[in-house]
Amino acid sequence: MVYKYDFLVIGAGVAGMSYALKVAKAKKGSVCIICKTSLDEANTSFAQGGVASVTNMEVDNFDKHIEDTMIAGDYINDRQAVEQVVRQAPAQIKELVKWGVQFDRGEDGKFDLHREGGHSEFRILHHADDTGAEIQRGLMEAVRACPDITVKENHFAVEIITQHHLGVRVTRRSPHIQCYGAYVLAPPTASDSSSVPGGLPAGAVSARVDTYLAKVTVMCTGGCGAVYLTTSNPVIATGDGIAMVYRAKGTVQDMEFVQFHPTVLHNPKETHPAYLITEAMRGYGGILKLPNGEEFMQKYDERLSLAPRDIVARAIDKEMKIHGLDHVCLDVTHKDPDETRHHFPNIYQKCLSMGIDITTDYIPVRPAAHYMCGGIKVDLNGQTSIERLYALGECSCTGLHGGNRLASNSLIEAVVYADTAARDSLQHVDLYDFNDKVPEWNDEGTMTNEEKVLITQSVREVNQIMANYVGIVRSDLRLHRAWDRLDMLYEETERLFKRVKASRDICELRNMINVGYLITRFALERKESRGLHFTTDYPVHAYDK
Repeated sequence: MVYKYDFLVIGAGVAGMSYALKVAKAKKGSVCIICKTSLDEANTSFAQGGVASVTNMEVDNFDKHIEDTMIAGDYINDRQAVEQVVRQAPAQIKELVKWGVQFDRGEDGKFDLHREGGHSEFRILHHADDTGAEIQRGLMEAVRACPDITVKENHFAVEIITQHHLGVRVTRRSPHIQCYGAYVLAPPTASDSSSVPGGLPAGAVSARVDTYLAKVTVMCTGGCGAVYLTTSNPVIATGDGIAMVYRAKGTVQDMEFVQFHPTVLHNPKETHPAYLITEAMRGYGGILKLPNGEEFMQKYDERLSLAPRDIVARAIDKEMKIHGLDHVCLDVTHKDPDETRHHFPNIYQKCLSMGIDITTDYIPVRPAAHYMCGGIKVDLNGQTSIERLYALGECSCTGLHGGNRLASNSLIEAVVYADTAARDSLQHVDLYDFNDKVPEWNDEGTMTNEEKVLITQSVREVNQIMANYVGIVRSDLRLHRAWDRLDMLYEETERLFKRVKASRDICELRNMINVGYLITRFALERKESRGLHFTTDYPVHAYDK
């Protein structure tokens, strides 16, 4: 089937829904959100800490926030992007509140501000310890109440459509690659076909790939943490948008800068997602310690437990290796118990369910893959190198984060760029037409149970490769080993993809391999330790001097 929408939004986190609401309000065309699973399942929902924005002007200002961001990013940030996000943040906070998002306030009615690692002031707006879930809730209600937005849940974007699909050779040097929409896998429906030998029996479910034509396409597919063995991201964070744009010859950048959150709850039974222990808990006064109660951050940074995430994650990784540990601990037992329970009710209950009372017991924590600072390269309007295609949120690389993301800068980046992209695309949408020459997706294969087993096994291999060879500490030897193994998986998977019917699992595997390759390639090309990229072949770093 063929569908036509003026604005096609792929992804339904804070970036996708904010953009959709803004363009729908302008009433300049139809808007559709493609949602991989349900509307409430996105990386946004898992964000605990909050949103960074200069709020208390009596002690804070834009220059401080800008400088904090530049320091955390090791000064390889795009300063224009930093200025844009920081200065436009307060206006976008007001917009979120207008859409129904509720941030915690004190008795005086003012926002209750937290402080997190790398921030020089208290400027983190939050909703208890589940800020992302509250933002997702508020935006979902606004989207569902908007009659001009169509939401397609449980739909999976397979590829974006460019000239390549019209038989035109597309290269990364082509000056005018254009995006005409996307091929989208619809939810399975009952099959009325006869039994397929070695495949699905009659009456089993099958799926189809539909053609979605659009004047403007917006990629908001989130991150890629699921390529790692343990991550704070949900299992759906397979880097789909980055992989699709890369295959379409779009520009990607800074893929070596994978942020490992220093503190996820150590629980081998929960890996996708591992439960996040928000950085706000360290801002609240939490202290990192070894299980025997010994502090260690003084050996690595004068800011101690409130140092930027790259430094803290590497410090924890090093201490775990020195002492042969599978975790370290976060201690808030010295804080007032009632205050702790009030500020972190969800973390308190989660730990209690595991037999840990955080008011009296240490919290076992360890680093896990958390956030991609690189991604699809965009300009200040969120426009990619491919015409008619924008990228917002974690799948994009705006330059804001540089070599390392400052805590709580991601959600505000998403809403600021959703605003700039909406304004820019609304100015141009009338210049575009639908491309009716796009062919339908050719999908005549079948999928056997044996092939499904192969896909599952390959996903495990990708996770192991990335965790063992492309983690917090890297080396050229490890990276080359990852490259060789990913190359083998790539060849096997591409052969499989060409012979089977499109399905979400085979498409996700392709995307994971593509993203793993990009992280590895960019890591090999950077001949220095910088920000989140630390290599033993070029080991000079602040705490090693």
